[in-house]
Amino acid sequence: MKSYRKELFYEIPTRRAFVNITEDVEVCLRESGIREGLCLVNAMHITASVFINDDESGLHHDYEVWLERLAPHEPVSQYRHNGFEDNADAHMKRQVMGREVVVAVTEGRLDFGTWERIFYGEFDGRRRKRVLVKIIGE
Repeated sequence: MKSYRKELFYEIPTRRAFVNITEDVEVCLRESGIREGLCLVNAMHITASVFINDDESGLHHDYEVWLERLAPHEPVSQYRHNGFEDNADAHMKRQVMGREVVVAVTEGRLDFGTWERIFYGEFDGRRRKRVLVKIIGE
């Protein structure tokens, strides 16, 4: 069995964004040479997320509105976590959207369902953050 590991880096200029990172993960898969196995992709920061869904702007807008209703950024005084930072809402949004995804690798390709893509969700941006790609298999 082979193992491949790579860190991807993202610096989102806004506080929140959803970025399709599927092509970056596919590059990793090609580099790995693995044809059958599993691909783990996870956010290495507690205010960011990795998830799978449709790459459709209306859905991304709906996520933004829904997440802001669940965990509004302001007023920041509503959260005990906020002290020198104002990112308590980002921690909660990450909890809802998830830390990681695992995708099957079949015949050297990510084995997606219809319309599925991998996204990096940023909830407290404006600084460099990491995403881990770990692929195991043959």
